[in-house]
This record gives sequence, structure tokens and C-alpha cells, in this order.
Amino acid sequence: MTPFVTGGAGFLLAVLWFDLMFDVQVLGRGGDLPEDVLGSISAYYRRVTTSARPMNRLVGAAMLATIASVCLQLARGDVPSWVAWASLALVVSPVLLAAVHTFPAAARLGTGADGTGRRSQVARSICRDHLLCLAAVSSVVAIQLAYGR
Repeated sequence: MTPFVTGGAGFLLAVLWFDLMFDVQVLGRGGDLPEDVLGSISAYYRRVTTSARPMNRLVGAAMLATIASVCLQLARGDVPSWVAWASLALVVSPVLLAAVHTFPAAARLGTGADGTGRRSQVARSICRDHLLCLAAVSSVVAIQLAYGR
């Protein structure tokens, strides 16, 4: 099951990389973000959250498949149990964060409905979420490659 876990986590890392290419525009900037930065980030999230249907569903499917692969890995005893449990915690955490905060925030940012101050806050929170997710999913890949069979 290790190839499925690492493959799913690798796909999620690629998605995070694309998201972060836009998110990093918020780093090192205080106060309200310039309109061109907000426009760039908002346009990207409008495309990936709403305009890209049904392809945007692929990310959710990859998240679920990765969680299922870790659960199967745990049930089958394919790796030391601590590897599977750590991987499960490190995958489920960013998936829950994405479901309850990041995706809804990105969809909202994509509408451009809020004022500059609110959109700046939301863009920064999305970047923070993605950096946390990057650390967690990278850890899954590292653990699986180091200890998986």
C-alpha cells in the first residue's frame, strides 16, 4: 500500500505547490494587500474552486483515496503501526482543515465579494493553511519512503 499512500500524498503536494505559487504573494506584506495581488489570487481560486468543475473534484477524491490507502495499510499491517498511525494523523489533519476552512475560504475569496481588508485576511489565512498542509503532507511522504515496505 505504500506506493498508493505516497502517490496520493505526492499528488496532494503537487496541488499545494500550485496553490502556494499564488499564496506566497501575501508573504512579507503588511496591511491590506494591493489590488493586483488580490486579483491574481482571487482569479486563481475562482478557477480552481468553481470554474474547473468537475476536475476540482479530483483533489477531494485524491484526499479520500490517500486516507483509504493509509487505513488499508494499517489494517493489513504493511508497515510498522506507528508509521500508519502517524501517516493517518498527518493526512486527516490537512484534509479536515481543507474541508472546514481552506476550500470555503478560497471559494469565498474567488467571488471577490468582500472588501480589500477582508480579502487580505482571507488570502493570508489560506496561505497559512497551505503551509501547514505542506508540512503535514511532506511528512507523510518522508515517513512512508523511509519506513514503508
